[in-house]
Amino acid sequence: PQDLIFLSDMKKEFEKSVTAPAGNQGHGLDQSEFDKKAEINFNDGSKATMKTGDIAIAAITSCTNTSNPYVMLGAGLVAKKAVEKGLKVPEFVKTSLAPGSKVVTGYLRDSGLQQYLDDLGFNLVGYGCTTCIGNSGPLLPEIEKAVADEDLLVTSVLSGNRNFEGRIHPLVKANYLASPPLVVAYALAGTVDIDLHSEALGQDQQGNDVFLKD
Repeated sequence: PQDLIFLSDMKKEFEKSVTAPAGNQGHGLDQSEFDKKAEINFNDGSKATMKTGDIAIAAITSCTNTSNPYVMLGAGLVAKKAVEKGLKVPEFVKTSLAPGSKVVTGYLRDSGLQQYLDDLGFNLVGYGCTTCIGNSGPLLPEIEKAVADEDLLVTSVLSGNRNFEGRIHPLVKANYLASPPLVVAYALAGTVDIDLHSEALGQDQQGNDVFLKD
């Protein structure tokens, strides 16, 4: 509870943590960290740029939240709206869904919401402990190389209960716990360096900004 960050303060608190003394909620880096970028050349020929605060892993995990059908259905509804508006998760974000039991899979499928989570990359990867205990698996080699070469401060957002540095992935230095709907929202944004109350998650097919409130 002492580490709780209000959603409205998330951007400010992340930016503060970058230059705060190394330790709890501090990385001990200087202001130049915000100028860092990692250029990624994917094997399929596409390209992307990752910046400080960008999300490498977004995971809806089995512990804590997946026993609550309201937040799981909420995540599905956020995904549904996002897909209908043409939003996509950036290619550098590794997404996954690992419910605590097959009951979750049943009601997500019966409600028709699993397909929208699948469309955004939140595919079923198994049941039980995964990302929380470091079983997220590797990032794409080209992402790992780019992040390591630039020593970039990248992040993860997960609906679990483990957020120690390096716990989720050795290259992911900042890890944030959030509800399943917010995991989906942050995955769409691709960064934690964003105010979800006032900044857009992305653009729809007509080029209009789409916000979390939408």
